[in-house]
Amino acid sequence: MKWSKAYIFTLKDSPSDAEIPSHKLLVRAGMIRKIGQGVHTYGPLMLRAIRKFENIVREELEKSGCIELLMPIVQPKELWEETDRWNKMGKGLLKFKNRLNQDWCLGATHEEVITDFVRKDIKSYRDLPIQLFQIATKYRDEIRPRFGLMRGREFIMKDAYSFDMDKEQALLAYQKMFDSYNRIFQRLGADFRVVNADSGNIGGDQSQEFHILAESGEDHLLVSEDGSFAANVEVCPASDEDENIKLSDEEAPLEVFDTPGLKTIADLAKALKKSEKQLVKTMFYSASKDPQKDLKPVGILLRGSDEVNPIKLKNLLDLNDEPLMLNEKEVRSVTGANPGSCGPIGLNIPIYMDKGVANLKNYTVGANKDDKHYKNVNHPRDFKTERVVDIRLAKEGDLVPNGKGKLKSYRGIEVGHIFYLGTVYSKAMNASFLDKNGKSQSLEMGCYGIGISRTVQAVIEQNHDKDGMIWPVAIAPYVVHICLLDPKDEKVSALANQLYDELNKLGIDCLLDDRDERPGVKFKDADLLGMPLRVILGGRGVANGEVELVERKTGEKRSVALNSMTSVISDWWRQQGI
Repeated sequence: MKWSKAYIFTLKDSPSDAEIPSHKLLVRAGMIRKIGQGVHTYGPLMLRAIRKFENIVREELEKSGCIELLMPIVQPKELWEETDRWNKMGKGLLKFKNRLNQDWCLGATHEEVITDFVRKDIKSYRDLPIQLFQIATKYRDEIRPRFGLMRGREFIMKDAYSFDMDKEQALLAYQKMFDSYNRIFQRLGADFRVVNADSGNIGGDQSQEFHILAESGEDHLLVSEDGSFAANVEVCPASDEDENIKLSDEEAPLEVFDTPGLKTIADLAKALKKSEKQLVKTMFYSASKDPQKDLKPVGILLRGSDEVNPIKLKNLLDLNDEPLMLNEKEVRSVTGANPGSCGPIGLNIPIYMDKGVANLKNYTVGANKDDKHYKNVNHPRDFKTERVVDIRLAKEGDLVPNGKGKLKSYRGIEVGHIFYLGTVYSKAMNASFLDKNGKSQSLEMGCYGIGISRTVQAVIEQNHDKDGMIWPVAIAPYVVHICLLDPKDEKVSALANQLYDELNKLGIDCLLDDRDERPGVKFKDADLLGMPLRVILGGRGVANGEVELVERKTGEKRSVALNSMTSVISDWWRQQGI
């Protein structure tokens, strides 16, 4: 494509509402334009990158036996009611009525639709296994869309679904998809990690996320140094060397003491000259599935140095959403004291103890009286617990669950998620088949998603510098960016157009900047757009019989003879392995 014929409009300044580098760069490059909160138009350059990534996804999935179809974004309420997700999905599901006063929603995900599609056709074990996928637009009514395409309301997603006759076959399909995803992200050319994850509202009991590493990533990942273990912090088991520390071997008598003005663990630790890990804090949450109707308070005991993991707590309490902390008024109604002076002794509510507290003796907790605490607290002598559980956030330096060293912390952007669903949807929607014995069985399912538009932006978030984007070759809108510095010089212009034609015939897509602009403007735009290889053709170089090549990723420059420039670029292209 020649710039003079392309729809490319760049900006010098970053948009005021962009917070992270990739968002700023994509807007400045004219690759995305916001039309409303969380909704964007994809410019021609962005669409080229998206289509290239889609082609990689299609090739790898079809290689694994997946078949493509396309499902509607508009879905009827009745399907979602079969799985009880019409209400469970909450406000993220955008609902509306049509002119017949019927309830519909915009597809945030397609488990119900695909299960309905398959149950009408699959009758026998002979029809299995089946793997179907689509690449389509979805809509989730995010409460706070931000970061451009990273957390948008409307986005492009690939979702795939597998249907099998038993769990063994379903897990084989899951492994096959896992392998396909690894190939997809390896071809993408990004630094990524695979981590164990929470299944959330999708359901099922096994899932893994694929993350592109980036400092601005919203997800916190914990990975062993040897790479044998990786998990999202949401589900990472927490274990450390301090769990077995005991403050004393003998239980001392319980005592109450004054702690005026000591409202935080940090204040208490400083006053008592103890580390925060030697103190125990009590936090209060609602275990109600509908906190507006009833409270159902529960207490959570942690070492003072630890934090509650909301996903672990959600799963422990079997809630649909993350549990809500009690406010000050609610805490007072439960304990009789203000937050900061509360503890488990004497409370008539369920108490859950993190296993980090389990081996402590003679520790300190709030006394449920303002400005007072107990010391020499011991369980089960002084209070009873419902269970001892792993309920805290793991952190860097914790022990790897498989016993191989310590965890290292990374930030990641979730771009893919695979789930083994089992029969969660098939039983709810009566999607069954007859097995070899003629007995009706529920289909075993898996579902697998990749955020297509999100991934493309995540790649830029990982690959950029102060001057602009650095596209990996696999999904760069154009592989070669030819900077024609003297478009009015007939000889230089003819050489640029000759190179452009020759490379395109070889299948190497090119962007030819043929604008009548100063070289400085062209170089600035070339850095911003970040195509992998830049070719600089100007009068001075041509007079010397050479052209300059610049690799965007490394900044490496080299001069090449005019009569060999096509072959040199072609050789470079083959070395990329695309």
